Amino acid sequence: MRKLILTFTLAVAIAAQANVVRSAPEFSWAGVGTSKRTLRSLRGQPVVIVFAESPKNGAFRKQLKWLQPVYHELAAKGAIFIAAFRAGGEGAVKSDIPFIVASNGSGVASAYGVTGDFGLAVIGRDGNLDYVTDKAQAGERVRDVIMNNYEPQVEGRKQYK
Repeated sequence: MRKLILTFTLAVAIAAQANVVRSAPEFSWAGVGTSKRTLRSLRGQPVVIVFAESPKNGAFRKQLKWLQPVYHELAAKGAIFIAAFRAGGEGAVKSDIPFIVASNGSGVASAYGVTGDFGLAVIGRDGNLDYVTDKAQAGERVRDVIMNNYEPQVEGRKQYK
């Protein structure tokens, strides 16, 4: 009996891990007061990370402009927006979109393989790194990546069983 329970527990653990093909690298940012928040604390919410040298970067401003039309739809889905600046980005992001600013922008960029002056990453609700690019993308493309993540597809299939 004990062997059967152990086998079942192991199978469930493997099945839960199998959904995450490429786990997003972990990082943190300053929370309220002296607390630190981590990416893991955002599980269950899609995350959009925009990497740039600074908030004044042209590609960064272009990406903000392209995200603006779909922001409310993404926010309704629980999306969180994070900015990771490699240099000179300690200030607030001037946008209607609320951004969390990562504490160590250059370290976060390095962990995600972003080497140039701009990058974009989308992390699904399940913690899977769904999309990484070094080009600014239309807001609709970001929305499509979030909407077509593995988790929503599985939920959609459950309705028809």
